[in-house]
Amino acid sequence: MNAKSRTLVIGDIHGALKALIQVLEKAEVTENDLLIFLGDYVDGWSQSPEVINYLIQLKQSHNCIFMRGNHDDLCYRWLKHGESNETWLLHGGQATVDAYENIPYNFRSIHIHFFENLEDYYLDDEDRLFVHAGFTNHNGVGHEFFDRMFYWDRSLWEMALAMDKNLKKGDMYYPKRLSHYKEIFIGHTALSRIGKEVPYQAANVWNVDTGAAHKNSLTIMDVDTKEFWQSVPVHKLYPKEKGRN
Repeated sequence: MNAKSRTLVIGDIHGALKALIQVLEKAEVTENDLLIFLGDYVDGWSQSPEVINYLIQLKQSHNCIFMRGNHDDLCYRWLKHGESNETWLLHGGQATVDAYENIPYNFRSIHIHFFENLEDYYLDDEDRLFVHAGFTNHNGVGHEFFDRMFYWDRSLWEMALAMDKNLKKGDMYYPKRLSHYKEIFIGHTALSRIGKEVPYQAANVWNVDTGAAHKNSLTIMDVDTKEFWQSVPVHKLYPKEKGRN
């Protein structure tokens, strides 16, 4: 008998391959599961190229959907065009640059292709939206004017956090931006900013970025049951490294 198919969402990885392997094992992921990665695969810990290699291989055997994160876009621009800036380097980019020093050109080319084929968002048959950061258009993702908002916006999460918790979908003051979707799953803004270490819901928005870049755990969550699994705090897997600032 085949195992039941699950939809599993994975938070921001930031170069922590050891943590990624650990959570996939803890969740007992099978080939029947749909794996939705929320982006930011690179920048932070020392194994960004290895993470990309692993994800490319994983897609050969598993059903995977990969969102584009802001750090993925920054890394792509550096690999493809040589673009760089001090802010990126200080926030994890330098670890990525260092990690790619001994990566052959053909692998870099394969990684560029991976980055070019990431998704801005994914909307499933149950009107559940998966996006790295958010969106700004009140009519929904299909009307967004600026694609970069899908992987840079923080206003969606800030709005959800600030909402009156008694507001329900259909109420006069319920934000139209949230009303189009049953649930929205995001990463991008580490929950450590509000003192949380596990996935957290505000309105109909679930944040799954549990701060793997900032020494906390990486998380994978079942979107139906909300059961989740976490790695050990990532700094314990990379004891000689600092992670992201």
